[in-house]
Amino acid sequence: MTTSLDASQWVRRFHPAPSAAARLVCFPHAGGAASYFHPVSAALAPAVEVLAVQYPGRQDRHTEAPVDDLFVLADQVADVLAGETTGPVAFFGHSMGASLAFEVARRLEARGTRLLALFVSGRRAPSTVRDERIHEKGDEALLAEVKRLGGTDTSVLDDEDIRDMVLPALRSDYKAAELYHYRPGPDVSCPIVALIGDSDPKVTEEETRPWAERTSGEFELKTYPGGHFYLNDHAGAVTRLIGDRLAGLAR
Repeated sequence: MTTSLDASQWVRRFHPAPSAAARLVCFPHAGGAASYFHPVSAALAPAVEVLAVQYPGRQDRHTEAPVDDLFVLADQVADVLAGETTGPVAFFGHSMGASLAFEVARRLEARGTRLLALFVSGRRAPSTVRDERIHEKGDEALLAEVKRLGGTDTSVLDDEDIRDMVLPALRSDYKAAELYHYRPGPDVSCPIVALIGDSDPKVTEEETRPWAERTSGEFELKTYPGGHFYLNDHAGAVTRLIGDRLAGLAR
């Protein structure tokens, strides 16, 4: 099936708030879906309207082919969001979603959109490189990695039908994330707020700090106790941080 660029296919509004002071566009992690951000939307509404991106190949888009090139995906999402980002808007991305949010932000800023802020969670800076090839390994190794990071209720992956449904998108996302490398060019001018867990095996503080080089604006680093999905245990603190920052920036 050809990938649609209809915004209704790509964007989920769980708690529509047309009079909100700002919008926050959320980008899921590898293997993740828009529904991951339903609690964030509930916590921030109605002051902030959350838009969650739904990638092809999962949940209600499972019949569409997943996109395994982060630059291609960024081009598609930027085209979709161009009409959805009027007024004050910020981005939040976790893991692969952070890299994607950055690339989409670059594209939209080049078109004249000014973001309030870019929140990048659980992801090393684009200029840092790890030689990771999980996407080239077998299904069991890929699933073991997902279980090791503990982002979701991994018991569902023991169901063969669910495994068969999620594996193509999961492998595609891992390929997109692992083969992504920074391409020099205009970065962003909005503030970047980086958030990490202090025991995350996927990113260190040293790998996070170079995010400061990707913006001409301010940079802030926040560290929380926990691993790659630290935000599951600190959802309240993270949403309060986002809400506070956006309240100040949207004035």
